[in-house]
Amino acid sequence: MSNGRSVQELSVIRISGCACVLALLAALLAAGGARAATVGELAPDFALPAAAGGNVRLSEHRGEVVLLTFWSSRCSVCVAQLAELGDLQTTYRSAGLVTLAVSVDDDLPRALRFARSHPARFPLLLDKRKEVSRDYRIERLPTTVLIDRRGRVRYLESDYRGSDNSYIAQVRELLDDPL
Repeated sequence: MSNGRSVQELSVIRISGCACVLALLAALLAAGGARAATVGELAPDFALPAAAGGNVRLSEHRGEVVLLTFWSSRCSVCVAQLAELGDLQTTYRSAGLVTLAVSVDDDLPRALRFARSHPARFPLLLDKRKEVSRDYRIERLPTTVLIDRRGRVRYLESDYRGSDNSYIAQVRELLDDPL
């Protein structure tokens, strides 16, 4: 060989290069397998067990406006938000609002204890494997996702500021939007 490499060395380089390409393709396919939540796109569907009750599937709420929030029992801001969302759910339930809260707790027994000691007016769901929080690319808590009646993500909000319920206007807008 003119560059000083033997056929054996080139074979090793080709095999190593192929392995890298295959690993990269596998990573891309794995990442592409789960659709991430993007404003304007269909919300990734999921089915999760509720802390109290059976499983809840997002797609069963097509035709309704869904307020989806992600929380943890260790997040004090989340606890405050869950209480306020209960009032919002009570106010707008008859207009077609459904509120779902997904726990991202690492400690499932702790999440269950929290759910039992803080009864909500909507389902507290348990994402044991964190698949749903990965699909929605949750990086901060609490994060709120508003989904329109057609099942499309319309708003993503991860800046909850207590009594500043800026997403109430967004909820009203979606409730006023007919299917």
